[in-house]
Amino acid sequence: MSLLIVGSVAFDKIETPFGKTDRILGGAGTFIGLASSLLNVENGIVSVVGGDFPQSYLDLLKDNGTDISGIEVIKDGKTFFWEGKYHLDMNSRDTLATEVNVLENWTPNVPDHWKSPDVLMLGNLHPLVQSSVFDQIERPKLVILDTMNFWMDTAWDDVLNTIKKVDVLTINDEEARQLSKEFSLRKAAKVILEMGPKYLIIKKGEHGALLFHKDEVFFAPALPLEEVFDPTGAGDTFAGGYAAYLAKTQDYSFENMKRAIIYGSAMASFTVEKFGTERLAELTRDEIADRVKTFKSLTHFEMKA
Repeated sequence: MSLLIVGSVAFDKIETPFGKTDRILGGAGTFIGLASSLLNVENGIVSVVGGDFPQSYLDLLKDNGTDISGIEVIKDGKTFFWEGKYHLDMNSRDTLATEVNVLENWTPNVPDHWKSPDVLMLGNLHPLVQSSVFDQIERPKLVILDTMNFWMDTAWDDVLNTIKKVDVLTINDEEARQLSKEFSLRKAAKVILEMGPKYLIIKKGEHGALLFHKDEVFFAPALPLEEVFDPTGAGDTFAGGYAAYLAKTQDYSFENMKRAIIYGSAMASFTVEKFGTERLAELTRDEIADRVKTFKSLTHFEMKA
C-alpha cells in the first residue's frame, strides 16, 4: 500500500480576516503527504525546493512518516512561493504574488525504490511535468490527477493529453465548466469522462464534493464548521486523504471511493482550523476517526418507502 506523490513543496504567505502569517510551509505535495501519513500509508514525495528551504520543514515531513528522498534541493535556487489574501466570506481570495522559482525548469526524478507504487497522486503542476512521471515508473493500480484553470488557459492540449492517461481527475466546479464547456455539472461530468478518466471528482469547497463514474453519482457534503481560519491546502488535504484511503484499502471500486471521499472531506475539515499545515501536523488518528463518525451521522437517515 504505497502512494507516490508528485507535487509542490513550497512557501505560503497568507492573510485571512482572522490573521496573517509570514512565509510558512505549504505546497500541494506537503498537504497530500501529511494527510497520507495520518492514515499510516507509506508515501513519498517527488518535488524540488531551493537552498532557502529550512531543514526543519523537511524534518517535519520525515518525522510524520513521509519519504523525502525524492525532494531535490537546489542550493543556489529559491523555493516556490505563493502569497494570497482571503476575503471575508473565505471562499474568494486575491493572489498577491506567485514566484515559480526552482519549479520553472524542474523535471521530476523518481527514486529507484519508488518505481512501482500502488497509487500515483499527481498534484497540481504543469501537465508536461505530470506526464513525465509515466515514463519513469510502472503503471500504478490507480492514477489520480489534480489540475487547475491556469493550465487550461496556458497549456490546453497538454492538459487533454495528460487527462487521457489517468484513472481519477479532481477539479473544482469552475474548472469542470471550463474544461467541458458545459454549465450543468452533470453534463460537464459526462463530457469529461469521455476524455479518458474513469472517475471524476468535482470539488465545491464548503458545498462538498461530487463523484462521477459512468452513470453513477455520489455527493458528499462538507462538514458545517463554526469557524474557518484558513482554507489554504484544504483541497490538497482532501486529495491526500482520498488517495491514501484507496491505497490503504487497495479497493478501487466506486463504493469504496465513496468512503475515500468521506475520509478526504473529514481530513480537509481539520486543515481549515489553523494556518497552513499547523493543524495537520498535530492531528491524531483518533480525531480523524471521530470526525468520520460525525460525517456519517450528518448524512445517515432512515425512512419508510
